[in-house]
Amino acid sequence: MGEVLTAARRHQSGLAARGDLLWLQILGVEFVVRWGEGVNREQRQGMATAWSRCTSSVALEATPLPAAPATVQPVSACVAFQTPMQGVEEFELGASSFEELAENLTSRLTVAAILANAGKLTMLHACAVADLTTGAVVALVAKSGTGKTTAASVLGKTYGYVTDETVAIRPDGSVVPYPKPLSVKQGAGAPKRQVGPADLELLKAPPGLQLSSMVLLDRVVAAEPVTPVLRRVPLADAVMALIPDSSSQGKIDQPLQSLCRLIGSIGGVWQVTYSEATDLPEALAPLFGKQLHTEQEWEPRASLAATAGELPANFVRRAGHKDAVAIGDQLLVMLDSGIVQLAGIGPAIWEAAVEPLTPPRLTEAVAKVHGTPEGYSDAVVRAMNRLISEGVLKQGT
Repeated sequence: MGEVLTAARRHQSGLAARGDLLWLQILGVEFVVRWGEGVNREQRQGMATAWSRCTSSVALEATPLPAAPATVQPVSACVAFQTPMQGVEEFELGASSFEELAENLTSRLTVAAILANAGKLTMLHACAVADLTTGAVVALVAKSGTGKTTAASVLGKTYGYVTDETVAIRPDGSVVPYPKPLSVKQGAGAPKRQVGPADLELLKAPPGLQLSSMVLLDRVVAAEPVTPVLRRVPLADAVMALIPDSSSQGKIDQPLQSLCRLIGSIGGVWQVTYSEATDLPEALAPLFGKQLHTEQEWEPRASLAATAGELPANFVRRAGHKDAVAIGDQLLVMLDSGIVQLAGIGPAIWEAAVEPLTPPRLTEAVAKVHGTPEGYSDAVVRAMNRLISEGVLKQGT
């Protein structure tokens, strides 16, 4: 057995010496990339350089070795990684060009690392940079194609580059760096080029990263440059904006409450309206300082669980939900399908439907909160039907 193990390690060492293997650590997950024969030495070295800030320091023998790629496509790679829940997993990629393979590999590595951390980290679809002295992190949240990579490539020349893709935050507010290659657009229909942060002269982030601010990017296209404007975003609007740009937030215990606590710990969420990324370093400078905690603006509502059991015909009751918070006169409810924002008479309907009610009884319960203005009964029925269609309420048949 020892001879077999030694032979296997010699084989692995030989692959590593030829540059066939690339060891990476992404959001705490160890990956080994094994290149196919179609990937030449220059391309392998280029990827090693591009991913150098994510290189793993795990011992050679501690990392699973992926199989040689079996695809018949011109270029290929096979990836092995290990998670506590699933053990060793592998996936294989093939493409007609190296640029396409490199882009697909970046995407698959990111997704695999996100899934491995589901339920443990708050993960925002965002770029982030850090103060070089304090490690204070500003996360810039935006959808794909709206300026994250450009913002990271500009800000990273003044601040430390943390990531251009996924900002992963632990419950204590510390940030797990992911300094991946930046995915740079080339031309219409062409794969994005994977460019290492060093090639773009982006500064390294210091150790001990801690979230300081979250910012929603609002880039406007204008004939004349727009002076950047920072404004604080109301809490309900901030949560509604962040949830769609998060990954696996619904798997975290108390997903809405935990996000509200995180937002409160950094003094709220900001939005920056700008036109030129070159204006961002100066505009965002105040957000790297220590932010004051905000007073709690929300109340938990998830403890008010709906009653279980058979639902009689025509009765309505809350559907199952993962979490709920009240913010002022609004109610945010997280379902399996996403987040729903209730206002007006919506929160009163949801609160009353903790137990099965007929529509008339539901109307009476809402009237105790909002009174009986003209047409209120029809308004309750319309709102009830809308909430049923959105999956917030369920109705017995």
